Amino acid sequence: MAKLSFDDFYRGIWGGRWESLREAMLSEIDDKDTPAGLVSPYYMDKASIEAALQLSPSEGDDILDMCAAPGGKSIVIATLLKGTGSLTSNDRSPERRERMRRAFESSLPAHWRGNIRITGHDASKWGVYEKDAYDRILLDAPCSSERHVINSPEHLSIWSPSRPKRLQALQYSMFASAMLALRKGGILVYSTCSVNSGEDEDIIARFMKKHPGEAEEIKIELEGGERRDHGMIVLPDAAGGRGPLYVAKLRKI
Repeated sequence: MAKLSFDDFYRGIWGGRWESLREAMLSEIDDKDTPAGLVSPYYMDKASIEAALQLSPSEGDDILDMCAAPGGKSIVIATLLKGTGSLTSNDRSPERRERMRRAFESSLPAHWRGNIRITGHDASKWGVYEKDAYDRILLDAPCSSERHVINSPEHLSIWSPSRPKRLQALQYSMFASAMLALRKGGILVYSTCSVNSGEDEDIIARFMKKHPGEAEEIKIELEGGERRDHGMIVLPDAAGGRGPLYVAKLRKI
């Protein structure tokens, strides 16, 4: 039996829309912006800035960015905390952590960096060691990153349908871990840059089904976003090239 191709796999999810979505993802993201108040600009997809802003932190909050590298969303969070509370920016890769450290040093004022710690822990096991520790958690989970894959002949050549399945298992374990690490009443923002519903709203639906009454979804609004069963998704064929970016927001009960 022939292996399902990348295009056939995503055509099965998006039907006739896949062609326009694919075409849009082959283009460069040109709708970028930078958070305010930085020493030097840090340009990001506007949808990514919006995702970080969904945390809506108050000054003094303890915040965890579970999969933070390359650091853009942590930079957005730091501009909101303004040196108060705490921000833990985590990534398992030493190289990505170093890149993130350099981004913080070049972009953030010194008085906004003193409350930041950079860590290299396994996000899928975080909740075992730090329970009820954070007011806000951003989980920008590792995902299929189809826009990157489709623009990389090397990554496209080794893609297989088993990759999304492996990622879904990892994403769910990280999501459940984040819920354990979150304080009651705290906010979890879950995001990916995947266009696969199995990595997006299905993760939320699975948690809600397995843990009824432990979290409630908070309705969000994203510029150019499209409503899903849970959360919203920004797609480049309909949002001026921004995205893809899926975002959902929940409160721990």
